[in-house]
Amino acid sequence: MDKTQLDEEVRQLVIERLKLIPAGKKLSVGGSGDFTIAELINNVKKNNDIGKKIVEVQMQFLQSLKTGALLDE
Repeated sequence: MDKTQLDEEVRQLVIERLKLIPAGKKLSVGGSGDFTIAELINNVKKNNDIGKKIVEVQMQFLQSLKTGALLDE
């Protein structure tokens, strides 16, 4: 699997996770403002700066789950 294909699969994973957030909710992305879920999905698809930040945050969250960093140990 090449990097381009892996990046696309990661973006698709993030999009599917975003779809699980209830409609009508907005998320704040640092100093960039508040975004609807649809706007975030579009940014991830476009792979722009906002989309890349969302992917980065989601992957950090999943990595934390994997390592148990979010669990009370």
